[in-house]
Amino acid sequence: MPETPLRHALVSPPRRGLALLAAVLVLTTVVVASLLLDTRPPEPEPASAPAGEFSAARALDRLDDFGTRPRPLGSAESDRTRDHLAAELREAGLTVRIDRGLGSVGAPGTAGFGRVENVVGTLRGSDPTGAVVLAAHYDSVAAGPGASDDGAAVAAVLETLRALRTSGQPRNDVVVLLTDGEENGLLGASAFRRGDPLAERGGVVLNWEARGASGPSMLFETSRDNAGLVSVYADAAPHPFGDSSAVELYRLSSNNTDFTELRAAGFTGLNFAYVGSSARYHSPGDSIANLDHGSLQHHGATMLALTRAFGDRDLDALPTDDDVTYFRAFGAFVTYPNALVLPLAIASLLAFAGLLVAARRQRLLSLPRTLLGTLAALLPLGVAAALAQLLWALLVQVRPGYGAFMMGDTYQPGLFRLAVGALVVCVLAAWYGLLRRRLGQAALAVGALAWPTLLGLIIAVVAPGAAYLFTVPALASTLGALLALALRRRSSPAALAALLVAAVPATSFGVLLGLGMFDSVGMAGGGAAATAFALGGLGLLPLLDLAYPDAGAASRRRRAAAVPATAVVVAVALVGTGLAVDGFDARRPQPTHLAYVLDASTRTANWVSDDAEPPRWTRQYVTTHGGGAVEYDETPNPGRWVGPADDIGAEAPAVRVVATGDGELTLHVRSPRGAPRVTLAFDRPVERATARVPGRDTAAQDLGSGPDDAWPSRVILDDLPAAGATLRLRVGADAPREVRAFDQTVGLDDVPGFEPRPAGLARTALHTGDLVVVGRTYRL
Repeated sequence: MPETPLRHALVSPPRRGLALLAAVLVLTTVVVASLLLDTRPPEPEPASAPAGEFSAARALDRLDDFGTRPRPLGSAESDRTRDHLAAELREAGLTVRIDRGLGSVGAPGTAGFGRVENVVGTLRGSDPTGAVVLAAHYDSVAAGPGASDDGAAVAAVLETLRALRTSGQPRNDVVVLLTDGEENGLLGASAFRRGDPLAERGGVVLNWEARGASGPSMLFETSRDNAGLVSVYADAAPHPFGDSSAVELYRLSSNNTDFTELRAAGFTGLNFAYVGSSARYHSPGDSIANLDHGSLQHHGATMLALTRAFGDRDLDALPTDDDVTYFRAFGAFVTYPNALVLPLAIASLLAFAGLLVAARRQRLLSLPRTLLGTLAALLPLGVAAALAQLLWALLVQVRPGYGAFMMGDTYQPGLFRLAVGALVVCVLAAWYGLLRRRLGQAALAVGALAWPTLLGLIIAVVAPGAAYLFTVPALASTLGALLALALRRRSSPAALAALLVAAVPATSFGVLLGLGMFDSVGMAGGGAAATAFALGGLGLLPLLDLAYPDAGAASRRRRAAAVPATAVVVAVALVGTGLAVDGFDARRPQPTHLAYVLDASTRTANWVSDDAEPPRWTRQYVTTHGGGAVEYDETPNPGRWVGPADDIGAEAPAVRVVATGDGELTLHVRSPRGAPRVTLAFDRPVERATARVPGRDTAAQDLGSGPDDAWPSRVILDDLPAAGATLRLRVGADAPREVRAFDQTVGLDDVPGFEPRPAGLARTALHTGDLVVVGRTYRL
C-alpha cells in the first residue's frame, strides 16, 4: 500500500515556505521567551529598599567585611571571620555560641578528620513547633576569597535576619548554622550532626550553596517525601526556580554538601545553589567583583520568604509521605503529585499507540518502517553527542588553557554552546534528509517519538521526578499529531498549527535541559547537552519536513543540503567568534597548576604540575612529562609534569608508633613545620581510624579499601595542632608495613626560584595548587 508524503497531508506546496517561516519564528520566539522567563535571576534591590525586604546592596556591604580574602579551615582569616560573624549574630539579637569539635568524613579507602569551629545562633520563637535552620559555610578554599562559595549565602543570612526582625518574633525558633570546614569534606556539618544537641532536635533546614558566580538560585535537592516542603516553597518564594529532575540526579550522584550531613541527622529541608559562571568556582576569580548581584538577590529573597513561611507554620503538620514533580515553564512554577507520574507515562504510551494506528489507517506509515525509524533515531543522538565532545577536544587543542578549568567550562561559553546547538541542527537535518525518502517522513517522525515515550515510562518507575522531561513532550507531540491528522482534511493550516503548538514542549524542554546540562558539566561534558538538544529536535520532524523540496532536479537536491550546510557554517563562525572574545587576560586569567614537592628521605625536590599542557611560565619549572612517581596528594596522577627544585630544608611529618597488637596500630602524628594538613597513606587496608586531638572530642571513621593498589588506605588530618594527634587504627591480619606521610602548606612565595605569575595567569582551582608538600616513607 503506497504511503502518502506527510507534508502533503498537512500543507499545499505553494504555502510550504510561508508555513516553514511561520514555524521558525513561532518556535524561536517561544524558546527565547522561555529562556528570559526561566533562566534569569531577579533584578537586585538597592540599599534604599524597604526595611522589611531583602536588599542585595545591603548584603554586599556585609560581604565586603569578610569576603575579600581566602579563609580556609584553620587560617587566621577564618578565625577573624568566625569572630566577626558571631558578633554580627549577637547584634541581630541571637543567642550565639562557637561549637568547637572534631569533624570526620569517610570515603572508600579514606578517612578525614579536622578541627572545626561552627558558629551557631538561635532566635527564639514565640510558640515553637520546631526549628528552622539557615545553613551555610563560612570557610573557603585556599585558592580564592569565596565570595560566592559560600560568602554570598552567609551575607544573605545576615541580611535576612535584619529584615526578619522588622516583622516581629517568629512562631518557630530560627537557628543559624554557619559551618566550618565544608571545603575539607563537610567536617563542620559532620561535627554538628555528631555532637550538637540541636541536631537531635531536628527541624527544617534550608541550606545555601554556590557552584559558580551567577545564575538563578535553584532548588536542586530536597529531603525525601518533599510534597509539604515544595508546597510551601511554591507558595512563598517570590521567584521559585527548581527542577525535580535535578533532585533525582543528585540523589544518584556522589556529590554532597552540608545538607547531606544534616539530612542524615534527621532534618527535612531544601538545598539551594546557583551554578552559572562555573569557571570562577573555587578560583581566585570567586570574588565580589565577579559575583552576579541578581544571584545574591535571588538567594536572599528566597531565604527571607521561606524563613518567614516556615517560621510561622506548624512544622509538626508539615511531613508528608510522597514526593512531587516540579519544574519551571514559561514563567510558571508547575507542581503535581508523583502519584500522577506513572498514569501520565501510561497515557503517553496509549496515545502513541493510537497515533500509530491512526497514521497507519491514513497510509502515512507502515509498522516495519516505523520500527526502523525508531532504531534510526538513535543515530543523531549519538552523533550529536560525539560532535559536541569532539568540539571540546578541538577547543582544548587550539587553546590548551581551557583544559585547566576545573569544571570543564570557559569564562564565556555562550557562543560555544550555540555552536553545539548548530551542530545538532546539522546532524538532525542531514540524518533526516538521508532517510526521509527511504523510510518515509511519518515513519521517522512517529518512530522518533517512541524514545521519549519509552524513556518517560521507564523513568516514571526508577526516578519519578525526572519523568516529566520525557512524558510531557511525548504526550504533547503525540496528541498534537493525532489532532493534526483529524484536522488535515478540513483545514491544513489548523493541522499545521496543531503540530506547531505540540512541538513547543519538546523544543523548550530540550533547550532548557541542554543548557542545564551545560551548567552542570560544562563544555567538557557537552555530549550530554547535545543529546538533550537532539531529543528536543526529534519532536520537530514533521515541521522540519517543510524545509525539504520534492525529489527531482539536482538543484532541489542541493537545496535539501542547504540546512545542514548552513548549520555547519554557523557553527564554525560561532566557534571562531567565541575564541576571539574568550581569550585570557588579567580579568579572565588562564589557570595553571604548580606545586613544590620535597621527599625528605632522599632530600629530592621537584616542581610538579598537573596541567595537561603547561603555559610558558609554568614550563620554566617543569620540564618532563610523566612524573607519576612524584606522589604528593591523595590522587596520584601518572601524567604529571615535573622539574628539579632546590631543597628548602624542611622536615617531613613525624610518625611514631605508640602501640601495636590485637589487630590495632596506634600512631602519633605531628608536623614539625606546622603544616595544617597531614596525609598518611598506608600500603595495606585500614578498616577503621579513630582520631584524638588535644582539646577536642574523639572521632572515628570506617575506611574500607580504596581504588589505589599501592596505597589502599589514607587518613587525612586537617588543622592539625602543634602537639599533633593520636590515631588508633583497626587493621586486619595483614597489617600495614609502610606509611607514606606528607604534609601541605599553601603558598610558594618562600620557595627559592619562585616568581609570581604574570598578568593573564592565575593559580588553578584544584586544591593541590600552590602547595608546598614535604613527605617521607616510614617502616612500621
